[in-house]
Amino acid sequence: MKSVSLSGVVLAIAFMLGSQAQADILVGIGAPLTGPNAAFGAQMRRGAEMAFDEINAAGGINGEKVKLTFGDDASDPKQGVSVANKFAADGVKFVIGHYNSGVSIPASDVYAENGILQLTPASTNPQFTERGLWNAFRICGRDDQQGVVAGAYIAAHFKDAKVAIVHDKTPYGEGLANETKKALNANGITEVMFEGVHAGDKDYSALIAKAKENGVTLLYWGGLHTEAGLIIRQLADQGLKVQFMSGAAIVSNELAAIAGDAIAGTLNTFGPDPRNNSANDELVKKFRASGFEPEAFTLYTYGAAQAIAAAATAAKSNDPETVAKALKSDGPFKTVLGDLAFDEKGDPKFPGYVMYEWKKGPDGKYTYFQQ
Repeated sequence: MKSVSLSGVVLAIAFMLGSQAQADILVGIGAPLTGPNAAFGAQMRRGAEMAFDEINAAGGINGEKVKLTFGDDASDPKQGVSVANKFAADGVKFVIGHYNSGVSIPASDVYAENGILQLTPASTNPQFTERGLWNAFRICGRDDQQGVVAGAYIAAHFKDAKVAIVHDKTPYGEGLANETKKALNANGITEVMFEGVHAGDKDYSALIAKAKENGVTLLYWGGLHTEAGLIIRQLADQGLKVQFMSGAAIVSNELAAIAGDAIAGTLNTFGPDPRNNSANDELVKKFRASGFEPEAFTLYTYGAAQAIAAAATAAKSNDPETVAKALKSDGPFKTVLGDLAFDEKGDPKFPGYVMYEWKKGPDGKYTYFQQ
């Protein structure tokens, strides 16, 4: 009987375990899991988990299972770069994220240098895809599209309004404000105020006093839901009745909790809500049965996972650069957002933004309804 040394058996087992570990595709989810935008981080986490659970149950991607790793950027650019560097060190191949444009843009440089494909479900600043990086994709629209819709809507419905445009000085907020201003001006409307405030501010009395002085009747906000809720509530508390309008970053039901009843009638742009697509009925029920409402960027993240898996399958490769080429050349891909294809910049080729209004639903709670 031929003897086999114990050390040889150990080495063989270690080799097999190592090969199995290498067979996993490591996907990073970069999101604000803590901080003021944690609600959106939770949406991204749950969307990714549900999507990849189902992808793995169906056999994975090209026969390899997906393993998720999460990085908390807390909506901070420096922390986002740290997350990106850790993902690179850990061997991540694909990243779904980040939420904030101000995080996605610097993180994308780290990913590009380390051979990592990035697909964001939420970052709308045009510069994310305008820099010609091979790896930068988004599954949402852009601020220059969103601003056009907002500007045209104001011109059509509030042509005599005295408009204040206010932003939070972030790449997302200021970028959206500038694009909306550009569209407004092209429609023959000149704003009476264009102001920047600091993200994280709590007291907007000075801003509201200036709005009163200028007779503002419509305030357009370029920024996130946390500050938006405070501004809406403080406008009402100080007796200034204005039409409040904003973009996709206020689509969290947390907004209603912050603003209270003053939220009624608030308008915002966002993409068509995939929850309203009957093809997604069973998936939406599955999320709700788990105790989670798949609002806002939940299904956008789910769709991002589907797009990566579909492009890799079409390319018959899990190499990020090969998958990036397939995303641009082999679509459209079936996703919860509909048939999805990407242009040469990495932007999606699907219908852009529509307008939503906040009002009470059948359950008596405020949320956003597509007009």
